[in-house]
Amino acid sequence: MKFAFHPKILDCLTDYNRTQFGKDVASGVTVGVLALPLAMAFAVASGASPVAGIWTGIIAGFITSLFGGSRVQIGGPTGAFIPIIYGIVVLYGFGNLLIATMLAGVFLLAMGVFRMGQLIRFIPISVVIGFTNGIAVVIFMTQIKDFLGLDITLPSGFFGQINALAHSLRLIDPPTLAVSSAAFLFLVFYNRMAQTRILGFLRRAPGPLAVLVVGTCLTTLFDAPVKTIGEIPREIPPLTLPPLSLDTLSHLISPAIAIALLGAIESLLSARVADASIEDTHDPNQELIAQGLANLAAPLFGGFAATGAIARTATNIRSGGRTPIAGMAHALVLLAIVLIFAPLARHIPLAILSAIVVVVSLNMFDVNAFKRLRHFSNNYRVILLSTFVMTVVFGLTVAIELGMVLSCLLFIYHISELTRIESVPLANTSTTRYTASGRPRIAAWRIYGSLFFGAANKLEPLLETPSGEPEILILDAQTLIQLDSTGLDALENLHGKLERNNAALLLSGLHGQPAAMLERTGFIERLGAKNLFPNIIAALRAAEKRLATPTPEAAQETAEN
Repeated sequence: MKFAFHPKILDCLTDYNRTQFGKDVASGVTVGVLALPLAMAFAVASGASPVAGIWTGIIAGFITSLFGGSRVQIGGPTGAFIPIIYGIVVLYGFGNLLIATMLAGVFLLAMGVFRMGQLIRFIPISVVIGFTNGIAVVIFMTQIKDFLGLDITLPSGFFGQINALAHSLRLIDPPTLAVSSAAFLFLVFYNRMAQTRILGFLRRAPGPLAVLVVGTCLTTLFDAPVKTIGEIPREIPPLTLPPLSLDTLSHLISPAIAIALLGAIESLLSARVADASIEDTHDPNQELIAQGLANLAAPLFGGFAATGAIARTATNIRSGGRTPIAGMAHALVLLAIVLIFAPLARHIPLAILSAIVVVVSLNMFDVNAFKRLRHFSNNYRVILLSTFVMTVVFGLTVAIELGMVLSCLLFIYHISELTRIESVPLANTSTTRYTASGRPRIAAWRIYGSLFFGAANKLEPLLETPSGEPEILILDAQTLIQLDSTGLDALENLHGKLERNNAALLLSGLHGQPAAMLERTGFIERLGAKNLFPNIIAALRAAEKRLATPTPEAAQETAEN
């Protein structure tokens, strides 16, 4: 296993020119402007401060582009992390969230160093769709409070949230509901309004930014009685190491693994989608290294979990960005906004940020994925629906674990069903085929597929025939493609049973991995070279010859008679 640290930016700079630099900078400005409201909205929805979201976008965004394995990936906070981060903040506090984020960074870095990027693609699409839609529901649930203006603290559990919201509906704040509803409708119909002649100027600004600016100006102008995000420091936060609490460190391992897995899945999914748009190929291991470094560095500036953002990456591509310079420019644009316009941010209503996140959650929820379920197998439906329900009810960590376990079990069952052992019809020969008691003298079987732990029991019925065990059993392995240790053990048992009954096992057609496995473990030596044949025809001829030639015991018995 060879480790190679080779950021994509090194390849991009070999033929870089001024024209592409201009496109990258322009794209970085566009993406940076879009990222500002999203970073604040995701931070507030996660139970963190808006400034934490902004600095996550700045630090993680810059590092993701500088060290990443994709040309156009944009890193930063995403909506998918909201359920995990909110749960950690509620249970352990923001300080321990920073520790969990750094632990996730270590896990991501290790995954990249040990070249596990390709393994992430082994996660079934049914699991990905299930927890993505589950996350959308969880995000929506967390935003109801701010959308309605409820002055309550939501618990982290699904049923606790339902109960808290149900008992607080009488506390709805009308001004907040009016602002959030107006912002929501503005975003829903934004693209249609931007296509009209009168409001065509809206095309120049992303929807989240437009609603943020327009909504903030109107609520400030009319002095609307709604909560705002408050002051944002107009300075670079000092570099500090989050306080480590050994008492809670063990409790943070599971959330950190969830952050790392989700970050890896989302970043590599985003990079793969981007590859199709720009006709390029990303390096998944280098991308994981970059995500690890980003999640290690962001908490040092008060940031939290980050990953590749699909929407911002797509915006980067549409805006002309083609190298990591665009992502670095996006981070610098966020930095400039904080240092110059931070005092104006204190007027931003929480209701508008809530409306932005609600729209994001609705866009994340893929209704068509559920409509298409009738076209897929029962296995696919069970995995997707189980992962979805578990994500909503019990959280992402449990959902991924259950989804992967179900996928593995159903895959094992499916592959075991593809393994077949069929009787080979034997042509008439001069040899007597049955003994006087009706016991078959020769039986031949052909094995198809993989003889592994999920299908090894299929060898057991070969000797359980009404007429008794054969004198010679031929097992044709011409179509056997794989053999594991459990399959080997089943062969050993079959061979042992035949030996104890003075019968023989003949193998034919061995090749590839099964042949290497049997040779390496000494089974062929124990079986004997005389019982190994290149094909079933040669095995049948040898079996008939043995039966036609009486054994010394049989010859002596004949002479005595």
